[in-house]
Amino acid sequence: MSDKSLTHVGPEGEATMVDVGNKEVTERKAIARATIQLGEEIVQEIKRTNLQTKKGPVFQVATLAGIMAAKKTADLIPLCHPLSLSKIDIDIRLINASEAEIECLVKTSGKTGVEMEALTGASIAALTIYDMCKAMSHKIEIKDVKLIHKSGGKRDYDITE
Repeated sequence: MSDKSLTHVGPEGEATMVDVGNKEVTERKAIARATIQLGEEIVQEIKRTNLQTKKGPVFQVATLAGIMAAKKTADLIPLCHPLSLSKIDIDIRLINASEAEIECLVKTSGKTGVEMEALTGASIAALTIYDMCKAMSHKIEIKDVKLIHKSGGKRDYDITE
């Protein structure tokens, strides 16, 4: 099997979970990023109300949702291994007059990476912001959900490379 083949597909095309039993335990880290286009009106309202809505503090609730989602990734994505995560950090910030950026960092010491956990955390944090702000507009757009860094496995990855 080449390095470029699909790892979750068996010889007959069936779905299969990767056997990580013989892999070495290493420190694993991944960072994913999502951008959410809120629009100037919503950003101004968030600033005016100090990030508060009727549903609560927008970025705080989204941070907790992202952390919870990263911890539940194996329950959401069928072929992901359940992992003991050592760190999850969600950073949400306004990046201009109409957008916010979410970064999710996940770490573990294990036999498989945490890319899916980081992507899940960033995605669910963005969806939570959407849910909390949709009363003001449904023109909110979640975009550019992507892995920006991974290290500790067979090969490292950094979006700047």
